[in-house]
Amino acid sequence: MTYQEIKNAELWTRKSGMGSHQSSQMKKDEWLTPPYILKALGEFHLDPCSPKNRPWDTAKKHYTIDDNGLMQKWDGRVWLNPPYGHNTSKWLAKLANHGNGIALIFSRTETKTFFSYVWNMAHALFFLKGRLYFYHSNGQKSTMNAGAPSALVAYGEENAVCLAELDLLGQYIHLRQEYLKSAKPQ
Repeated sequence: MTYQEIKNAELWTRKSGMGSHQSSQMKKDEWLTPPYILKALGEFHLDPCSPKNRPWDTAKKHYTIDDNGLMQKWDGRVWLNPPYGHNTSKWLAKLANHGNGIALIFSRTETKTFFSYVWNMAHALFFLKGRLYFYHSNGQKSTMNAGAPSALVAYGEENAVCLAELDLLGQYIHLRQEYLKSAKPQ
């Protein structure tokens, strides 16, 4: 699939603004997850939103924009740092339906995307303290923070346990109602 076909299919958002990975100064949307987060989360089988050029691997297998990760088959434990913007919901929907992985997104808890694919489908959340500094594809840390707080979203109970045991600054929240109901006194 060519870049123009992907752009026409609206699978990758290239708009700047509050919900995107970019600022008006940076003029790009390829931002890498800080390596300390990936190290804390353990090994992943697949990263369907991987940058073409990356100084470190995020998973055993990578799909780039050339592969169109939304159209590929996902298997195993998935790491998802999706393109931020209007199409984030498509990536979260696919991960939620896959049921095994962790996503890194902005903590926009009031949005339709958050209600549809996080509050109603995820197993757990980890709200990271402060604002992240993403990395450039050359491995350099950005001088500007992400502009909004971020959250890790777990799909699958094993990934929820992973978030519960993280050694990062933040707050863990278990979401699945069946667990909350069983904990209530009868």
